[in-house]
Amino acid sequence: MEIVGQQIRITSLNEQDMDFICKLECDASLWNYEESVETKEEDAKEKYRSHFPVEGETPYAYDFVIRRLNDASDTPVGIVQMWSYVDFRKSWEIGFAVLPEYAGQGYGSEATRLLLQFAFNELQAHKVVGMCNAENVKSAALMQHVGMTREAIFKEELWWRNKWTDQCFFSILDSEFKKHGMHVSR
Repeated sequence: MEIVGQQIRITSLNEQDMDFICKLECDASLWNYEESVETKEEDAKEKYRSHFPVEGETPYAYDFVIRRLNDASDTPVGIVQMWSYVDFRKSWEIGFAVLPEYAGQGYGSEATRLLLQFAFNELQAHKVVGMCNAENVKSAALMQHVGMTREAIFKEELWWRNKWTDQCFFSILDSEFKKHGMHVSR
């Protein structure tokens, strides 16, 4: 699957993307605000392979690689993903990461908007949520930038850098997404 925006396109993760995924997932410097980082490349690959669609089954996760439009080298610049949060409530959780050399150019927010559009229009999601370490101001800013609302702060939710740290919880409802016309034109 491919979803095209104005600056980027997001494509379903496939076997050819596994080296990129390992580079991204196993690089501790990219995950400064996470409680833990995968260190074994084969474990990272297996985690993502487990999300590959199986014929006849409804996917519970979607992983997309972010690529810039008009990039002849087709270099991946990040990942945007979502997984079922509470299935019977039709809610999904999102996550995203952009390599540092491509940060600050709008790729993450455009990819997240494309993912929200997919969630609400194609998957008929009722709600999409996102969470981040309270110290991760860039992730919080991106979620607010795409129209998500900070709903809560979970006090001392994460064990991070040898201390308990707060976690921010964001969400957006289908009605909010559609009301504010938060769609990406293609």
